[in-house]
Amino acid sequence: MEAEASAFETSEMVAIFLASTPLVRESWRLCEAASFSPMGIVIEQKGDVGYLAFSSIQTGQAIADPNWARLVPLEIAGDVVFGPLLSRRDGDVDIDCDGDRQPVMIHAGLLELFLSLFRSQNLQHQILSLKEQCKSIVITGHSLGGAIASLSTLWLLCHCHLQSVSYSPSVLCITFGSPLLGNESLSRAILRERWGGNFCHVVSKHDIMPRLLFAPSATVTPQMQLLLQHWHVSMGTTTTAPHFGSHQNVAAAQLGDPEKAEFFGLIMACLKNSSSEEALKNLLFWPFGNYLLCSQDGAICLDNAASVIKMMHLMFMTGSPNECIEDHLKYGEYVGRGSSQYLKRFVQMQPSESCYEAGLALALHSSGIPSQEPAVSSAKDCLTNARRVGRRMPEITCANLAVKLSKIVPFRAEIEWYKASCDESSDQMGYYDAFKRRGSSKKGNQVDMNRRKLAGFWDNVIDLWESNQLPYDFHKRAKWVNAFHSYKLIVEPLDIGEYYRKDMHIHNGHYLRNGRPRRFQISDRWWKERRKNEKDNDARTTLASATQDSCFWARLEEAMELLANLQSENEEVKKETWVNINKFNEYARRLVERKEVSKDVLAKNSSYTKWTKDLEKLSSPLVLMIESY
Repeated sequence: MEAEASAFETSEMVAIFLASTPLVRESWRLCEAASFSPMGIVIEQKGDVGYLAFSSIQTGQAIADPNWARLVPLEIAGDVVFGPLLSRRDGDVDIDCDGDRQPVMIHAGLLELFLSLFRSQNLQHQILSLKEQCKSIVITGHSLGGAIASLSTLWLLCHCHLQSVSYSPSVLCITFGSPLLGNESLSRAILRERWGGNFCHVVSKHDIMPRLLFAPSATVTPQMQLLLQHWHVSMGTTTTAPHFGSHQNVAAAQLGDPEKAEFFGLIMACLKNSSSEEALKNLLFWPFGNYLLCSQDGAICLDNAASVIKMMHLMFMTGSPNECIEDHLKYGEYVGRGSSQYLKRFVQMQPSESCYEAGLALALHSSGIPSQEPAVSSAKDCLTNARRVGRRMPEITCANLAVKLSKIVPFRAEIEWYKASCDESSDQMGYYDAFKRRGSSKKGNQVDMNRRKLAGFWDNVIDLWESNQLPYDFHKRAKWVNAFHSYKLIVEPLDIGEYYRKDMHIHNGHYLRNGRPRRFQISDRWWKERRKNEKDNDARTTLASATQDSCFWARLEEAMELLANLQSENEEVKKETWVNINKFNEYARRLVERKEVSKDVLAKNSSYTKWTKDLEKLSSPLVLMIESY
């Protein structure tokens, strides 16, 4: 059990660390300032850190819409806004980021609020200006402003990703009492991009706002509108209270005790149901990022969504109808206690039988659930399970994956042996053409089976990586990046050969645009990231063992089609086609000159050799004909 200590203590240790930095305190200070700002936004720079805060008071017709809490596809915002989080094409099938899962969906009203700010207040320019001036950016917001902060952070992360800039500032989003934003596919897309660590959602023990969307939206929208107005009135901002579809006076914004009790009971029942293992599969809204769950006694930090939902329920159980509403306005009190109080409690904790038990006791104490409460046993189980799927599990999964990698080495070795035998064969077709033109030979079928097994292994690696089940730096570890790259170089030509062997390009379009599996695209990205700071190797003296552009044969297949269609095209199209043919020809020549192709490319009867001969026959008369126009 002692070995588990470091793994368990992360929940409260992260909370202590966050409390010990000025980030949370400064963020809350600016959130308060933003709520009284005419523009609803405050921008401030302190040293190398830039802050952008959004007001909790958000106006607009979207809030008055009875259907404002429905889920809509994120893609309605456009590729330019959230491109990396959207669906991708894999082969000839439209899929979302997670295979057969639902597409990425977002809260309709919150997305509309963000887009209205994004487009009308030049928010994009403000964020980019901050990006140019600062080494770190903190984007923050309270209540609905927290949701706007999350979407702004996602936009900035997507922007930096699409721009592929060599340097971009570190980005942290800190929200206070923010509602849930989207479905599980959104959470998975954020994990896939390794952005979960960029979000810290501070949620107080009894605050109802972050828990609202576990209930059906149709049942909570009217009450939520009253709650928003009640909170705005309580903050002394009646003059800036948003438009809710009717001209209610201040008294109408006060909820009666019976209504509060009924509403509290509804949210409690929905939370209890949502935290069950079976219900988790059907939730419309899903947490993402890190959650800093705070109470009068401290705080814990969790990044496992199921554990977050469970703890939000267990901590809420100790509240009351009035507390769940008023707690939404008390984040200043929680933040104001500061790190010294957390650290003092940490030091004063009596040592238990083991570090593990001490860590568990500290986390339970920080959650604010009294030891005599029935919920304490469930909370203990929840925190224990959260740690089991926490920091140590990715390393264990990685170690198990390494064992599986060693078991598939023979499959790749057989393919390499097959390549060597094809390159030395008397038919002089080479590796690619031999596989593409294979009949029903036992050797070719065995290679095809090995190809499929290797694809299954690497697809599983990608699934584990994208679901955050592997170490955070897995995609930067030399062992895995090199193994993935080597696999791609030796096997992708076979995938291309199979694609064209089955005439899939006729039905689906060419391989590069319509048939290339995501695993190869991800391998490209990992390799490029690893190599971007390395100098080019010295010039080769011999041909490469595998062609360094794994898509070479796909480019050739397109060039072959261009050449075949050349004579049947009209003169205007023919001229453009000739330009594209020349581009490939020059590209291929450079690869050959740099010896970045393997010997199968230059085999006597290879497709490339035949293509160059066909090109040579056509070149002279065609050039003369084109030049005459």
